[in-house]
Amino acid sequence: MPYLGSEDMVRELRRALSNPNVQSDHLRYRNTILKVVRAMSQGVDVSGLFSEMVKACATVDVVQKKLVYVFLCSYASLNPELSLLVINTLRKDCQDPNPMVRSLALRNMTNLRLPSLVEYVEQPLTAGLRDRAACVRRVAVLGWAKLHKLQASSDIDAAVVNELYSLLRDPDPVVMVNCLRALEEILKEEGGVAINKPIAHHLLNRLKECDVWGQCEVLKILERYRPQSEDELFDILSLLDPSLLSPHPPVMAATLSLFLSLCSGLPAASLSALERVRGPLLAACGSASREMRFTALCHIQLLLRSLPGLMGAHYKRFFCGYAEPAYIKQRKMQLLVELVNDENVALVLDELKGYCTDVNTDTAQAAISAIGRIGRSYSDRCLEILTGLLGLKQEHITSAVVQTVRDLVWVCPQCSEAVCLALEGCEETVQDSQGRQALLWLLGVYGERVSSAPYVLEVFIDGLRSEVSPGVKMELLTATMRLFLCRPAETQDMLGRLLHYCIEEETDMCVRDQALFYYRLLHCGIEETRKVLQGRRSDPSLGVLIGRPAEPVNQWARSFNTLEPLKQSAAETESTSGGSPEPVTSVPRPNTDLSLSSLSPSALEKAEEEDYVCMEEHVHCPAPPRCSPQSLQAALQLVNVQTLAFTPPQTLPWRVYLYTHTRNTHRDQPRDDTALKGFLSILATVLHTLSSERA
Repeated sequence: MPYLGSEDMVRELRRALSNPNVQSDHLRYRNTILKVVRAMSQGVDVSGLFSEMVKACATVDVVQKKLVYVFLCSYASLNPELSLLVINTLRKDCQDPNPMVRSLALRNMTNLRLPSLVEYVEQPLTAGLRDRAACVRRVAVLGWAKLHKLQASSDIDAAVVNELYSLLRDPDPVVMVNCLRALEEILKEEGGVAINKPIAHHLLNRLKECDVWGQCEVLKILERYRPQSEDELFDILSLLDPSLLSPHPPVMAATLSLFLSLCSGLPAASLSALERVRGPLLAACGSASREMRFTALCHIQLLLRSLPGLMGAHYKRFFCGYAEPAYIKQRKMQLLVELVNDENVALVLDELKGYCTDVNTDTAQAAISAIGRIGRSYSDRCLEILTGLLGLKQEHITSAVVQTVRDLVWVCPQCSEAVCLALEGCEETVQDSQGRQALLWLLGVYGERVSSAPYVLEVFIDGLRSEVSPGVKMELLTATMRLFLCRPAETQDMLGRLLHYCIEEETDMCVRDQALFYYRLLHCGIEETRKVLQGRRSDPSLGVLIGRPAEPVNQWARSFNTLEPLKQSAAETESTSGGSPEPVTSVPRPNTDLSLSSLSPSALEKAEEEDYVCMEEHVHCPAPPRCSPQSLQAALQLVNVQTLAFTPPQTLPWRVYLYTHTRNTHRDQPRDDTALKGFLSILATVLHTLSSERA
């Protein structure tokens, strides 16, 4: 046997296909053709056998025809001239008495996808629309869509469009659904298939005849139709009601999406529909398919925004199984946080505590984060669990706990005393950058309550040369500055060494600029420094978890039964800001009103001298600029605006401190308001440019 892929193999196959003795033996001939197709599927270039395979399609053997057509459709684009030779055979097969042969010929005639053959394909397709066999009509309808895709610039005859509209009443439901798909493709520039009252009612009445995917297609297209009266609306809802309880999750989801679209002005009907789909959604959560389970969980999370108590009695259905993948476990934990109440909080916390020691570190950290979110409403119980986890001395667990308690004290300041006691010794276990940033923030804000805070910071400063994370260095600068304000005697020397290293030896410009910023801030005086660095330590208004107002269904109805709920990450329900001086635990929706501020130490409060000024301007951008801080920094440098410092990319709201100067540098000269407005105008232009590039 020749080596696979060698020229000898192709020559042997050509010799066998041209051998009259092989051609006279139908079984040997078919096996030879099968060898050609097998070699093609394995990546061997057998395009040189095109002419021999064209001759082989002239047969009454249906199996041989299928094999030859697979070959011809794969290599037709490489041999457009030789492909003309097969058209006569295909047109002849379109008139074969066997409907399977007719449909096979039509399908492969359109699968050749050669613009030069369009004129030969139109007549058989037109005849196929009127064929007595349903399988031929199905292929002919989709063939017109392929033909339009091949020549999108040319218009298809209006008579064909009318014929497709008439086939919407074909007795075969597959033909009806294929017509909808074909008209959607052909009339895409006109908005797709037009749905009027007779067509809408006809599709609704025949909905049960379609298969699962056909029903989904019909229900999706019916979302364009708007009933002309209230009576018609309720008649349609009555027809759709049984489909809300369909055992097939795709049909149930498509029906609910149509239901919500029709009931946009009837909130009570929408909420009633959500109640109806509770059972099918819970059944989908127990599906054997992991993908189906995850999709159902994502959509349940969407429904809870309008009906927080929808799954309250079934919270145990969202307990994690041992063998479930991590992404399903994490989504279930997010749902458990949404479903917690006074009756089940003990059971839910006990369940989440068990997940904290999961072998998967992402799952364990997600469980710790979920406990922290519940702690906004049940702080004492959750804090007891979190402080107990610190005793395990596991690196990833300790890091997640420190980040969680950092966020918890921001929304629950009454927990700060217990957190400060628990921080002792954590620095030896926390090794990742996010955990160290959280620890440094806690030591900076509550350093006067932690007796070992100066010694912990000194260890960080001594190891600064080996530190690779700029975020840790910037957080260390801020923490040391804050600790200096409340414990100056213990911190003065280490602060001097830290600033000297960051200004003179640090290679990262962000760290260096922040150190320069703090150095110049200290020159303004301790009181000015205190006004800038010692702001509020908490924001209890963010701690509301239980009893949140329900959102209107219309706010999320359009995203139901789409990919949007699946793309929502854990950051949409919780944001770990990773060292931000003001950790934000609830992420607001993107806002296109961007605030640009030119900030300086003495502009934050009333200062004795008016060397600086704080101006704020709201700029409306087409979309929020989702670029990296480095890209923004590079863009600003092009217009001679320097970046002093910025908060980590995950922080919301994200802050950046900018600097520039004009020719007017004398202190005794009046302030140039025109230059300040020009500075803000330049910033607005940069943001507009970045927004348009990312849109």
